[in-house]
Amino acid sequence: MTYGAAEALRLLAERGETLAVAESLTGGLVAAELVSVPGASKVFRGSVTAYATELKHTVLGVDAALLAAHGAVLPDVALQMAAGVRDALGADWGIATTGVAGPEPQDGQPVGTVFVAVAGPEEARTGGFRSVRDFAGSRKVLALRLNGGRAEIRRESVRSVLGLLTEELVGGHSGEHAGNARTQDTEQNGGF
Repeated sequence: MTYGAAEALRLLAERGETLAVAESLTGGLVAAELVSVPGASKVFRGSVTAYATELKHTVLGVDAALLAAHGAVLPDVALQMAAGVRDALGADWGIATTGVAGPEPQDGQPVGTVFVAVAGPEEARTGGFRSVRDFAGSRKVLALRLNGGRAEIRRESVRSVLGLLTEELVGGHSGEHAGNARTQDTEQNGGF
């Protein structure tokens, strides 16, 4: 099932929760998609487009040693970006995109390598009831191998991160807890 910005925003509003976005390869497209929905301001706190690698560290708190050793196109970088923007902008949920849209490979990764991530509150179980939020949060990253040109890869990255967020909001985390980030690897064709 494909989910879009409107569905994610609706679910966040129903839950009374907020969202922040960290983007690299999508360069603001996720934020633009969200604000195109009337009423987005009820839940959307803002975004950081950290296109330059050093901004991922200085603004979003991504581990500098990780970036120096491996570059910005990694699952852990996507997760740290999502958590960092959530914390920096005071939101309940953070989502992030990082990857290689092309035309050239980057950080040893081929064109079409993309990681999208979500970091959100985790409801802790207290006496059998879900009640307390741990803002260390639930985390998930999705590894994508996208085909197509630069524009298609960027558009599919937007669709994928919004879909991942929506799946988490409707309970797709299947009881995973903080620190148990799950990586899925899929190959998809970019484009519509």
